[in-house]
Amino acid sequence: MSPWFAKAIILVATIAMVVIPHGVHGRRSGEIKVVKSLKGPREVALLALVSLGFLLPIIWVVTPLLDFANYPLRPVPFIAGILCYAVGLWLLHRSHADLGANWSITLEVRERHELVTRGIYRSVRHPMYLALLLYSAGQALVVPNWVAGPSYGVAFVTLILFRIAREERMMLEEFGRDYEEYRARSKRLVPGVW
Repeated sequence: MSPWFAKAIILVATIAMVVIPHGVHGRRSGEIKVVKSLKGPREVALLALVSLGFLLPIIWVVTPLLDFANYPLRPVPFIAGILCYAVGLWLLHRSHADLGANWSITLEVRERHELVTRGIYRSVRHPMYLALLLYSAGQALVVPNWVAGPSYGVAFVTLILFRIAREERMMLEEFGRDYEEYRARSKRLVPGVW
C-alpha cells in the first residue's frame, strides 16, 4: 500500500481533531470565567508534549524529516487504525457535546460549572481520554513510521498518568458527595472494566 493513503487519513483525522474541541462547545466554554485552575508548569509541559505528539504526524506528512523511520504500510493495521480513528473521533465529539460549556483543555473549573453525568458520562468518567487513546491507537496503526506513528499515544499516556488522579481530586473537592456517588456508579476510563 502507498503511504499516501496514510497521509490522506492523517490529514482528515487531524482536521477533525482541531474542529471538534474548538467548535461550538469550545467557544462557549472559553467565554466563561475560570474560577479555579491547576494549570502549573507540569500541566504546561504535559500539554506541550501532547502537542508535539500531535504535530509529528503532520511533519511526517509534509516533510521528509522522519523518512528514516518509515516501514511498509500493511492493509490490516491500516483498516484497524481507520476504525480506531473513527470510534475515537465519534467519542470525542460525543464527549464534547455532553460536556457543553464545561469543557477545558486543562484542569479548570469555570463559573456555573456542573458535574456532567449524562450521556456518555453516565458509565465512564473520562470518555474524552478514552477517545484520545483510541485516536492514538489509530494513529499508531495508520502512520507507517516508528517515530510519528506512536508519538501521540506516548505523549497522551504520559499526560493521563500525571493528570487523571489530580483531575479526580479536583472534581471531588468541587462537587463533594455528588462526585463520590458518581465515582461509585461509573468507571474511570473503560466502561464496565476500570
